Amino acid sequence: MALGLTDEGFVVEHAATGTQANELVLTGSYDLIVLDVMLPGKDGFSLCEQWRGRGIATPILFVTARDAVAQRVRGLQLGGDDYLIKPFAFEELVMRIRTLLRRSSGARPVMRLEGGALLNLGTQQVQLDATEVTLTMREWQILECLALAAGRIVSRNVLWESVWESGAAPDSNLIDVYIRRLREKLGMESIETVRGTGYRLRTANL
Repeated sequence: MALGLTDEGFVVEHAATGTQANELVLTGSYDLIVLDVMLPGKDGFSLCEQWRGRGIATPILFVTARDAVAQRVRGLQLGGDDYLIKPFAFEELVMRIRTLLRRSSGARPVMRLEGGALLNLGTQQVQLDATEVTLTMREWQILECLALAAGRIVSRNVLWESVWESGAAPDSNLIDVYIRRLREKLGMESIETVRGTGYRLRTANL
């Protein structure tokens, strides 16, 4: 993960144990913490609780093989901001990191799509020809997922797991239905199908 995130342009410091992680967080300054629950020495839940008790508000993304609902709830109750279950696609990790960073920074990115639609991720509004476009919750989640990939390809698996989170095999027909609806509302040029791979949001310069 450290090597992959470095390749994505992030500055990464890696800790192999809970003790090392604690030393880094208490002495350094970070924009986000990717925290494994099953760390040797001191587990991720204990670290999160300790840091929040000290007033450290850095966003925390838990990664763990523990998929029980009770475990996820506990992590969020202790102050975690998101929870990613192993195994996961690396591109999903990157998207979740970018989402947390955007939320914590208060950024309000605006982008124009091919076809003319204007997308505001901060206000969750979409306009086309100066008219607001009404999207369902699921349509918005798919559009946001594609937008956070910043023009990169989003696979069907990642799209399914990010939006539906069912753990079941992706339903290609259902995904196709929602992509078609978005194209009808935003313009056929807005979303590109990359055959055999997934989808990519097509953006234009503002």
